[in-house]
Amino acid sequence: MLDDLDRRILRHLQPQPGIGTAALSEAAGTTPAVCSRRIARMRDRGILKGQEAVIDWHRLGYSVQVSLRFTLDKTQTNAFDIFIREARKVPEVLEIQTFLGGVDLRLAIIARDMAHYQHLYRSRILTLPHIADIEALVHVARIKDAEALPL
Repeated sequence: MLDDLDRRILRHLQPQPGIGTAALSEAAGTTPAVCSRRIARMRDRGILKGQEAVIDWHRLGYSVQVSLRFTLDKTQTNAFDIFIREARKVPEVLEIQTFLGGVDLRLAIIARDMAHYQHLYRSRILTLPHIADIEALVHVARIKDAEALPL
């Protein structure tokens, strides 16, 4: 799978995805050529999927985050697929997760303020198909937000 050098490279790459190869190779204790080959190999193997821009949505005027838990009416055979397809169309939905157990799905939603959230909830969320029950959890504080894996 991964050896110690791969892990060192990933440990330094995770917090600084835009780091140059020279700086990354120096931090990982290898040469730029070896570092480039290792990164290319990890991309080819699907370990590194790419780099992404992380946007602070608070700075763009979004101050409300709500986690909505849904139980679906599963009497329709395609309830999950139809619900997910329609939920993907709502731009303010940041994340869709499915579960086993009492809750079927969770949507993470952002809104500019509570009035915006109320409008989204009434016009976009409640119109999603096959909803049997909804539970809303309004986000208060983010205690830990680690995207880095313990390598």
